[in-house]
Amino acid sequence: MRARPETVLKTVFGYDSFRPFQKDIIDALVAGADCMAVLPTGAGKSLCYQIPALMLGGLTLVVSPLIALMRDQVAALAAAGVDALFINSSLSPAERELAEERVRAGSVRLVYAAPESLSGGRLLSLLDSVHPRLVAVDEAHCVSEWGHDFRPEYRELSRLRERYPQAVWLAITATATERVRADIASTLGLKAPRLFLGGFDRPNLNISVEPKAGALRRIVAFSLSRADAPGIVYCGSRKKAESVAEALRAAGLAAGAYHAGMSADERTTVQDGFIRDDIRVVSATTAFGLGIDKPDVRYIIHADLPRSLEQYYQEIGRAGRDGQPSECVLLYSRGDVVALKAMMGQSGEDERPGALDRLDAMRAYAESGRCRRAVILEHFGESAPGAPCGACDNCERGDEGQVDVTVQAQKFLSCVKRAGERFGAGHVIDILLGEHTDKVARFGHERLSTFGIGQEFSRSQWNALARALLDAGHLVREPEHKTLLLGRPAVAVLRSESPFFLPAIVAGDPGPAQRVSKRTRALQRGNIPGFQAEGDEAGGELFQKLRMLRKELADAKRIPPYVIFPDRTLKEMASIRPASLEELAGIYGVGRTKLANYGQAFLDAINPR
Repeated sequence: MRARPETVLKTVFGYDSFRPFQKDIIDALVAGADCMAVLPTGAGKSLCYQIPALMLGGLTLVVSPLIALMRDQVAALAAAGVDALFINSSLSPAERELAEERVRAGSVRLVYAAPESLSGGRLLSLLDSVHPRLVAVDEAHCVSEWGHDFRPEYRELSRLRERYPQAVWLAITATATERVRADIASTLGLKAPRLFLGGFDRPNLNISVEPKAGALRRIVAFSLSRADAPGIVYCGSRKKAESVAEALRAAGLAAGAYHAGMSADERTTVQDGFIRDDIRVVSATTAFGLGIDKPDVRYIIHADLPRSLEQYYQEIGRAGRDGQPSECVLLYSRGDVVALKAMMGQSGEDERPGALDRLDAMRAYAESGRCRRAVILEHFGESAPGAPCGACDNCERGDEGQVDVTVQAQKFLSCVKRAGERFGAGHVIDILLGEHTDKVARFGHERLSTFGIGQEFSRSQWNALARALLDAGHLVREPEHKTLLLGRPAVAVLRSESPFFLPAIVAGDPGPAQRVSKRTRALQRGNIPGFQAEGDEAGGELFQKLRMLRKELADAKRIPPYVIFPDRTLKEMASIRPASLEELAGIYGVGRTKLANYGQAFLDAINPR
């Protein structure tokens, strides 16, 4: 008789209840239905295929993009008593031979492999000998050219569908718009897949956008204020990743840099140090993080603008995967957009489908005065909450971080109208600034009443205002010639019936109306309101004692500390103080194998004789 999902969840993994959508996905896969799941990072995506793997029997193939991710998941499964392995280029010939023997013997339940490995005959020959019952494609957005992290080798996975037609399939990711989802399903050949959209909101993440001025000093101050908390600083270049790491180390923090210019051994050393809590903060390019299964990252700082909201959402999703409060800060300058466009043009990246549109959506997010959560949710096609979220900078500071630019908005809209709605933003700004250009002279626009009336704003401020008016629908861009037209809502602004505001970060410094938000001042001091550093509650000294024990046990086994128990488990131990193995078995995350392997050591630490 097949075990129930709830039984496997408790006895193997030590959890009492499923998170949203997990049980539905598991039931569908066990019943033989292909599935596509878009679940936020931290929603427990791995259990969606690990539990079916144990229930279905036979072999489950997990296609995973990075060696580090495979290694961590296999270590976590081994700690829970599940026979799993990975096959990739990190194995020696002898190790690979041993792994293949274990697969052929029939005891292995999950095999993790990179998509590149599946193009070779050796691995396919091995799989032919056992025929997978389930194929799980993790980070499935990599399949789509419309996604932010397209990988051509992922598109070759469709051949597995032809090779193993009886296998049930799961495509799972944290980021996929409707267009990307359709491309994934078509490319992988999913059969009438059941779709599970778990929502994109991460309520435990406090998100904010702050001015980039003094970035290095502020990054150091922020990190110092939570020196015991793991964090990641994302940088746009290798050089910056190195300089940030150097500054953090100079301040006394255990920090490391990570980027593609380092050797494989150097990258592995930094990544392992971070996972095992020997390094507390990593400054990295986007090369870092996709393969990190570390649940207790407490903060993410973006020192430079990501190329898309999809990339940004995925990267901030590496914080707070354990559900505990975590902080995400983006340091923004309008110059980042210009620099990224130049880089994309030089590399040809701007020719990829939707690349410039994705960058523009990222820019609009950074410059928005609306609830940050609302902007993210709407981008992914999800309804935004009606009330302020209370956990983003815009909702927290309300009007304090806004600048009234109604007069400037009226000037811009009026200039568009008086110029005949036939020109782009650049020419309109030339008129407002009183520039005697050839184009202004050719059309006689120096005679317009709006000529030279906008000199209180710089060109960059006028450009920011134009973007905001477009985003709000007061302006509409004619698609063929890129000329500006007045939108329907513009009438209310021109008649002074509706005020218009810009976030201070966008408006720059138009005058005394601008005020620095509480969050900006807090970031400058390195102290974000509402943020609690790890270990500030739930047992205090005992919690720290259990963390030290966990680190000792993990180092002895050469595995990440969180593989033994996550922080939430240690906090519950410190709060409940179980006195027996039976009581300890009731704690979150304590399955039967971990209870047998580690239970007595933690009981002795909680109840010293």
